[in-house]
Amino acid sequence: MRATVMYKAHDVRVESVPDAAIKAPTDAVIRITRGCICGSDPWPYNDGPKENGQRMGHEAIGIVAEVGSDVHKIRRGQLVVMPFAYSDGSCMFCEEGLNTSCVHGGFFGNGGEPGGAQEEALRIPQADGTLYPLQVGEDDALTPSLLTLSDVMGTGHHAAVTARVAPGHRVAVVGDGAVGLCGVIAAKRLGAEQIIMMGRHPGRTALATEFGATDIVSERGKDAIERARELTQGFGVHSVLECVGSAQAMDTALGIVRPGGAIGRVGVPHYGPIDLSTAPFYHNVIVAGDPAPVRAYIAELLPDVMEGRIEPGRVFDRTISLDEIPACYRLMNEREALKVMVRP
Repeated sequence: MRATVMYKAHDVRVESVPDAAIKAPTDAVIRITRGCICGSDPWPYNDGPKENGQRMGHEAIGIVAEVGSDVHKIRRGQLVVMPFAYSDGSCMFCEEGLNTSCVHGGFFGNGGEPGGAQEEALRIPQADGTLYPLQVGEDDALTPSLLTLSDVMGTGHHAAVTARVAPGHRVAVVGDGAVGLCGVIAAKRLGAEQIIMMGRHPGRTALATEFGATDIVSERGKDAIERARELTQGFGVHSVLECVGSAQAMDTALGIVRPGGAIGRVGVPHYGPIDLSTAPFYHNVIVAGDPAPVRAYIAELLPDVMEGRIEPGRVFDRTISLDEIPACYRLMNEREALKVMVRP
């Protein structure tokens, strides 16, 4: 089968690899019908992968092709969402809705087994706890939005949850990538009164406005902080969704959160220690967030997708084949593409 493999910075190839196969009784194998390139993939694309020959991709929808002897909830032929982390669904952390900390879990496309999702098929460990069955066909019109439940919509929702978004709140979303745009959807869905999108790409900020953003701040650094505070009568926002992972994004989040507010940080962090000795401590600010346990959110978000109340699939601005993936890594890296859907 074919798979996307990264050897070093800017060296992404689509190559033949051994076919995905059952290795443990709790495994399943899915034939991937849709995958995508994540906004976090440009980090290893620029910095280099964790290992030479790392299999890439961690978001997918697919058809179950095989199941192990100890898989009881998932059946051959089902269309399923594959979250970016696998989990058994039954350990104490999974029961608390923290599937990304599962004692038998791990992450797809993170180096080593079980590989990545930018390929034709994939082995799924802990299939019963990981995969979420869907009651639609593999080419349903809702497929793009359903695919976002594997990562970006659940991650945007997690940013809003950890930032304690509530009805009537003032919210800022730092970052106009796919996760940030889904964060706007999440904040609107949770009842935010004011949603400030902090981004500078016109097409993306226009989509943010359609999703529910009430204000756009295109400045950066100190100018961005000043503008956001102007929009909130100088007090700052109740909730900040930090969806970038850079030092500047985190500095901005700390500069615009109001006393008693919260920051939900879901951007993969590429910065050093955070100074919590001043504003966060003295202003009772909560700094929270982590890899989103998206598997725990699917049941909550799925009805809104199925009934058309939210349309997170609009973040995909192009659909490609596996062979086009290397070129589209460059497009994502240069901000020429927002989010790319892959159809093997």
